[in-house]
Amino acid sequence: MDATPYLLVQLSDPHVTHRGRRIGGQVDTAAALRHAVERVLRVRPRPVAALISGDLVDAGHPDEYTHLRELLQPLLDAGLPLALLPGNHDARGPLQAAFAGLPGVHCGAPGGQALQYALDLPGPLRLVVLDSLVPGKPHGGLDEARLAQAHGLLAERPDVPAIVALHHPPHPTGLAVMDTMALIQGAAGFEALIAAHPQVQRIVCGHLHRMTLGRVAHAAVISAPSTAHQVALDLAPDAPLRIALETPGWLIHAWGPGLPLVTHLAQAGEPEVLPDL
Repeated sequence: MDATPYLLVQLSDPHVTHRGRRIGGQVDTAAALRHAVERVLRVRPRPVAALISGDLVDAGHPDEYTHLRELLQPLLDAGLPLALLPGNHDARGPLQAAFAGLPGVHCGAPGGQALQYALDLPGPLRLVVLDSLVPGKPHGGLDEARLAQAHGLLAERPDVPAIVALHHPPHPTGLAVMDTMALIQGAAGFEALIAAHPQVQRIVCGHLHRMTLGRVAHAAVISAPSTAHQVALDLAPDAPLRIALETPGWLIHAWGPGLPLVTHLAQAGEPEVLPDL
Protein backbone atom coordinates (compact mmCIF):
# COMPACT_ATOMS: atom_id res chain seq x y z
CA MET A 1 0.00 0.00 0.00
CA ASP A 2 1.27 3.48 -0.87
CA ALA A 3 1.72 5.32 2.45
CA THR A 4 2.45 8.73 0.88
CA PRO A 5 0.31 11.31 2.71
CA TYR A 6 -1.82 13.97 1.11
CA LEU A 7 -1.04 17.55 2.16
CA LEU A 8 -3.20 20.68 2.25
CA VAL A 9 -1.18 23.84 2.91
CA GLN A 10 -2.95 26.69 4.72
CA LEU A 11 -1.56 30.19 4.41
CA SER A 12 -3.41 32.96 6.22
CA ASP A 13 -3.62 36.70 6.67
CA PRO A 14 -0.97 37.76 4.15
CA HIS A 15 -2.38 41.34 4.13
CA VAL A 16 -0.82 42.12 0.77
CA THR A 17 -0.88 45.84 0.09
CA HIS A 18 0.20 48.17 -2.72
CA ARG A 19 3.62 47.60 -4.25
CA GLY A 20 6.39 49.30 -2.30
CA ARG A 21 4.29 49.79 0.83
CA ARG A 22 4.72 48.18 4.23
CA ILE A 23 2.09 47.58 6.89
CA GLY A 24 2.65 50.12 9.65
CA GLY A 25 5.69 51.28 7.72
CA GLN A 26 7.57 48.16 8.92
CA VAL A 27 6.08 44.86 7.73
CA ASP A 28 6.86 43.89 4.14
CA THR A 29 3.90 41.57 3.65
CA ALA A 30 4.68 40.93 -0.02
CA ALA A 31 8.19 39.70 0.77
CA ALA A 32 6.80 37.54 3.57
CA LEU A 33 4.24 35.91 1.27
CA ARG A 34 6.85 35.43 -1.45
CA HIS A 35 9.02 33.55 1.05
CA ALA A 36 6.07 31.41 2.19
CA VAL A 37 5.25 30.49 -1.42
CA GLU A 38 8.88 29.53 -2.06
CA ARG A 39 8.83 27.28 1.01
CA VAL A 40 5.52 25.67 0.00
CA LEU A 41 7.00 24.80 -3.38
CA ARG A 42 9.75 22.85 -1.59
CA VAL A 43 7.37 20.82 0.56
CA ARG A 44 7.48 17.08 -0.11
CA PRO A 45 5.34 15.31 -1.01
CA ARG A 46 3.84 17.98 -3.22
CA PRO A 47 0.68 19.43 -1.60
CA VAL A 48 -2.62 18.70 -3.33
CA ALA A 49 -3.93 22.26 -2.78
CA ALA A 50 -3.32 25.52 -0.93
CA LEU A 51 -5.94 27.26 1.20
CA ILE A 52 -5.56 31.02 1.83
CA SER A 53 -7.81 31.70 4.81
CA GLY A 54 -8.69 35.37 4.55
CA ASP A 55 -7.33 38.88 4.88
CA LEU A 56 -5.74 38.21 1.53
CA VAL A 57 -5.09 41.91 1.13
CA ASP A 58 -5.07 44.83 3.54
CA ALA A 59 -7.73 47.19 2.21
CA GLY A 60 -9.75 45.34 -0.44
CA HIS A 61 -8.36 47.49 -3.28
CA PRO A 62 -8.25 46.03 -6.82
CA ASP A 63 -4.55 46.87 -7.18
CA GLU A 64 -3.79 44.90 -4.02
CA TYR A 65 -5.51 41.83 -5.50
CA THR A 66 -3.51 42.21 -8.70
CA HIS A 67 -0.36 42.20 -6.57
CA LEU A 68 -1.63 39.18 -4.62
CA ARG A 69 -2.38 37.26 -7.82
CA GLU A 70 1.19 37.78 -9.02
CA LEU A 71 2.61 36.60 -5.70
CA LEU A 72 0.48 33.43 -5.77
CA GLN A 73 1.09 32.67 -9.45
CA PRO A 74 4.06 30.33 -8.75
CA LEU A 75 1.68 28.01 -6.87
CA LEU A 76 -0.62 27.85 -9.89
CA ASP A 77 2.34 27.36 -12.22
CA ALA A 78 3.30 24.36 -10.10
CA GLY A 79 -0.20 22.89 -10.49
CA LEU A 80 -1.51 23.60 -6.97
CA PRO A 81 -5.21 24.49 -6.85
CA LEU A 82 -5.90 27.58 -4.73
CA ALA A 83 -8.89 27.84 -2.39
CA LEU A 84 -9.47 31.48 -1.45
CA LEU A 85 -11.84 32.87 1.17
CA PRO A 86 -12.44 36.45 2.28
CA GLY A 87 -11.56 38.00 5.63
CA ASN A 88 -12.67 41.28 7.14
CA HIS A 89 -9.99 43.21 5.21
CA ASP A 90 -11.22 41.80 1.89
CA ALA A 91 -13.86 42.85 -0.63
CA ARG A 92 -15.72 40.09 -2.47
CA GLY A 93 -16.10 41.82 -5.84
CA PRO A 94 -12.48 42.88 -6.37
CA LEU A 95 -11.27 39.51 -5.08
CA GLN A 96 -13.32 37.57 -7.62
CA ALA A 97 -12.56 40.02 -10.43
CA ALA A 98 -8.80 39.66 -9.92
CA PHE A 99 -8.90 35.86 -10.13
CA ALA A 100 -11.70 35.45 -12.69
CA GLY A 101 -10.94 32.84 -15.32
CA LEU A 102 -7.70 31.62 -13.75
CA PRO A 103 -7.62 27.82 -13.93
CA GLY A 104 -7.17 26.17 -10.59
CA VAL A 105 -8.48 29.09 -8.52
CA HIS A 106 -11.57 28.56 -6.36
CA CYS A 107 -13.30 31.58 -4.83
CA GLY A 108 -17.03 30.92 -5.13
CA ALA A 109 -19.61 31.41 -7.84
CA PRO A 110 -19.21 34.69 -9.77
CA GLY A 111 -21.32 37.49 -8.34
CA GLY A 112 -22.38 35.51 -5.30
CA GLN A 113 -23.34 37.34 -2.13
CA ALA A 114 -21.25 34.83 -0.17
CA LEU A 115 -18.16 33.06 -1.47
CA GLN A 116 -18.93 29.53 -0.28
CA TYR A 117 -18.06 26.27 -2.01
CA ALA A 118 -16.66 22.78 -1.53
CA LEU A 119 -13.51 21.26 -2.98
CA ASP A 120 -13.09 17.49 -3.16
CA LEU A 121 -9.51 16.45 -2.44
CA PRO A 122 -7.92 13.01 -2.79
CA GLY A 123 -7.79 10.66 0.12
CA PRO A 124 -10.70 11.43 0.06
CA LEU A 125 -11.22 14.67 1.97
CA ARG A 126 -13.78 17.42 1.40
CA LEU A 127 -12.80 21.05 2.01
CA VAL A 128 -15.87 23.18 2.72
CA VAL A 129 -15.14 26.90 2.53
CA LEU A 130 -17.42 29.38 4.33
CA ASP A 131 -17.64 33.16 4.05
CA SER A 132 -17.82 34.93 7.44
CA LEU A 133 -17.24 38.44 6.07
CA VAL A 134 -19.51 41.19 7.41
CA PRO A 135 -18.74 44.14 5.10
CA GLY A 136 -17.38 47.15 6.95
CA LYS A 137 -17.02 45.29 10.26
CA PRO A 138 -14.03 43.56 11.85
CA HIS A 139 -16.10 40.75 13.37
CA GLY A 140 -17.52 37.79 11.48
CA GLY A 141 -21.00 36.47 10.87
CA LEU A 142 -22.88 33.61 9.26
CA ASP A 143 -26.51 34.39 8.44
CA GLU A 144 -29.26 31.84 7.91
CA ALA A 145 -28.67 31.70 4.14
CA ARG A 146 -24.96 30.97 4.53
CA LEU A 147 -25.58 28.36 7.23
CA ALA A 148 -28.20 26.67 5.05
CA GLN A 149 -25.78 26.57 2.13
CA ALA A 150 -23.11 25.12 4.42
CA HIS A 151 -25.52 22.38 5.52
CA GLY A 152 -26.12 21.58 1.86
CA LEU A 153 -22.43 21.41 1.01
CA LEU A 154 -21.73 19.04 3.89
CA ALA A 155 -24.82 16.93 3.17
CA GLU A 156 -23.66 16.28 -0.39
CA ARG A 157 -21.00 13.81 0.82
CA PRO A 158 -21.73 12.84 4.43
CA ASP A 159 -19.50 9.78 4.21
CA VAL A 160 -16.34 11.75 3.34
CA PRO A 161 -14.18 13.31 6.11
CA ALA A 162 -14.32 17.10 5.94
CA ILE A 163 -12.40 20.22 6.88
CA VAL A 164 -14.50 23.37 7.31
CA ALA A 165 -12.63 26.62 6.68
CA LEU A 166 -13.63 30.19 7.53
CA HIS A 167 -11.76 33.35 8.43
CA HIS A 168 -13.06 34.26 11.88
CA PRO A 169 -12.44 31.97 14.89
CA PRO A 170 -15.75 30.44 16.00
CA HIS A 171 -14.95 30.44 19.73
CA PRO A 172 -13.30 32.72 22.31
CA THR A 173 -9.52 32.45 22.58
CA GLY A 174 -8.62 34.63 25.58
CA LEU A 175 -7.10 37.30 23.33
CA ALA A 176 -9.53 39.93 24.59
CA VAL A 177 -9.55 42.39 21.69
CA MET A 178 -9.56 39.65 19.07
CA ASP A 179 -12.47 37.93 20.82
CA THR A 180 -14.58 41.04 20.17
CA MET A 181 -13.83 40.48 16.47
CA ALA A 182 -14.49 36.72 16.32
CA LEU A 183 -17.49 34.96 14.77
CA ILE A 184 -20.06 37.05 16.66
CA GLN A 185 -23.15 36.59 14.49
CA GLY A 186 -24.33 33.04 13.91
CA ALA A 187 -21.95 31.33 16.32
CA ALA A 188 -24.71 29.15 17.79
CA GLY A 189 -25.89 28.23 14.32
CA PHE A 190 -22.35 27.32 13.34
CA GLU A 191 -22.00 25.03 16.35
CA ALA A 192 -25.28 23.34 15.41
CA LEU A 193 -24.00 22.95 11.84
CA ILE A 194 -20.88 21.14 13.01
CA ALA A 195 -22.80 18.99 15.50
CA ALA A 196 -25.14 17.87 12.70
CA HIS A 197 -22.26 16.66 10.52
CA PRO A 198 -20.03 14.16 12.35
CA GLN A 199 -17.78 13.80 9.29
CA VAL A 200 -16.26 17.23 10.05
CA GLN A 201 -12.87 16.38 11.49
CA ARG A 202 -11.30 19.83 11.60
CA ILE A 203 -12.32 23.48 11.56
CA VAL A 204 -9.59 25.86 10.37
CA CYS A 205 -9.53 29.64 10.47
CA GLY A 206 -7.26 32.67 10.40
CA HIS A 207 -7.80 36.22 11.70
CA LEU A 208 -5.94 35.72 15.00
CA HIS A 209 -2.43 35.97 13.51
CA ARG A 210 -1.52 33.16 15.93
CA MET A 211 -1.85 29.40 16.08
CA THR A 212 -4.46 28.33 18.63
CA LEU A 213 -6.28 25.09 19.33
CA GLY A 214 -9.92 24.96 20.42
CA ARG A 215 -13.10 23.00 19.81
CA VAL A 216 -16.64 23.46 18.47
CA ALA A 217 -19.00 20.52 19.03
CA HIS A 218 -16.93 17.39 18.29
CA ALA A 219 -14.39 19.07 15.97
CA ALA A 220 -11.00 20.57 16.80
CA VAL A 221 -10.53 24.20 15.71
CA ILE A 222 -7.06 25.36 14.65
CA SER A 223 -6.16 28.92 13.70
CA ALA A 224 -3.22 29.62 11.43
CA PRO A 225 -0.52 32.18 12.12
CA SER A 226 0.00 34.97 9.61
CA THR A 227 2.53 34.62 6.83
CA ALA A 228 3.66 38.11 7.88
CA HIS A 229 3.07 39.72 11.30
CA GLN A 230 1.54 38.21 14.44
CA VAL A 231 -0.74 39.48 17.20
CA ALA A 232 1.09 39.82 20.52
CA LEU A 233 0.39 36.99 22.96
CA ASP A 234 -1.13 38.80 25.93
CA LEU A 235 -4.04 37.09 27.72
CA ALA A 236 -4.75 39.89 30.20
CA PRO A 237 -8.41 41.00 29.97
CA ASP A 238 -7.37 44.61 29.40
CA ALA A 239 -4.58 43.86 26.92
CA PRO A 240 -4.49 46.20 23.91
CA LEU A 241 -4.16 44.96 20.36
CA ARG A 242 -0.46 44.98 19.49
CA ILE A 243 1.52 43.62 16.57
CA ALA A 244 4.44 41.30 17.27
CA LEU A 245 7.26 40.74 14.81
CA GLU A 246 7.44 37.05 15.67
CA THR A 247 8.39 34.29 13.24
CA PRO A 248 5.72 33.99 10.54
CA GLY A 249 4.22 30.61 9.77
CA TRP A 250 1.53 28.51 8.13
CA LEU A 251 -0.13 25.12 8.58
CA ILE A 252 0.16 21.82 6.77
CA HIS A 253 -2.79 19.43 7.13
CA ALA A 254 -1.78 15.83 6.36
CA TRP A 255 -3.87 12.67 5.93
CA GLY A 256 -3.78 9.39 4.09
CA PRO A 257 -3.66 5.60 4.41
CA GLY A 258 -2.98 4.80 8.04
CA LEU A 259 -2.67 8.52 8.87
CA PRO A 260 -5.51 10.39 10.58
CA LEU A 261 -5.91 14.08 9.83
CA VAL A 262 -2.88 15.70 11.48
CA THR A 263 -1.93 19.39 11.46
CA HIS A 264 1.68 20.61 11.47
CA LEU A 265 3.04 24.11 12.07
CA ALA A 266 5.61 25.29 9.53
CA GLN A 267 7.62 28.46 10.12
CA ALA A 268 9.48 30.95 8.01
CA GLY A 269 13.22 31.02 7.71
CA GLU A 270 15.65 28.36 6.62
CA PRO A 271 15.82 25.75 9.38
CA GLU A 272 19.05 23.91 9.95
CA VAL A 273 18.48 20.18 9.69
CA LEU A 274 21.12 18.24 11.61
CA PRO A 275 22.83 15.22 10.03
CA ASP A 276 22.06 11.79 11.31
CA LEU A 277 23.32 11.36 14.86
